Amino acid sequence: MTSNYNFQPLQFERLSPEEQLAHSRHFLAAMRTRRTVRDFSTESVPFEIIENAIATAGSAPSGANQQPWTFVVVSNPEIKRQIRAAAEAEEKESYEHRMSEEWLEALAPLGTDWHKPHLEDAPYLIVVFRQAYGLHTEPQTGETTKFKHYYSEESVGIAVGMLLCSLHQAGLATLTHTPNPMGFLSDILQRPSNERAFVVIPVGYPAADAKVPAITKKPLNEIMVHFD
Repeated sequence: MTSNYNFQPLQFERLSPEEQLAHSRHFLAAMRTRRTVRDFSTESVPFEIIENAIATAGSAPSGANQQPWTFVVVSNPEIKRQIRAAAEAEEKESYEHRMSEEWLEALAPLGTDWHKPHLEDAPYLIVVFRQAYGLHTEPQTGETTKFKHYYSEESVGIAVGMLLCSLHQAGLATLTHTPNPMGFLSDILQRPSNERAFVVIPVGYPAADAKVPAITKKPLNEIMVHFD
């Protein structure tokens, strides 16, 4: 099979089996300490950590390498206040009228409600947008046309996972917040018509008195199936 695509040699470091196991065990142990945090300190965070985490997310695989994501970082207090107010309005409606009893029962052990102070307390909000389709503007005519993005939801989901891992490895706490509907984020952050809000991630240090629910994760034998 021939291709007119420009290929280059793969940059790959082959580790010894001992190094492979050591790396994988270290990463597993580190990621097992990751928890969703709702109590944030207002202490500032070096912005380069945020930039590095987003650059890491931007290295994620994506359908046809179209990279259908935009990461909007918000540290402006007034914009954070607007996002909190709009998110709480949607969340209040959801908790009081939209959510089924089954859904509310599932959330009960986590102790969540419609109040979202973390949206203002955390020094940064990273609002991830999925580009539902691409836009191309012809330089000579100024005409803008749409083009299809392939597997955009899966691609953005992978990128968000890598973003969370990078932030945790840098010693920061995070929360994945998905108020529904999220159209207000496009309005507040003035995003183009092809972008859809995917998740809001408050980022910072946990508050000194932060607590998290006493939950467990499923053991490996419940989540892995191995055909040998």
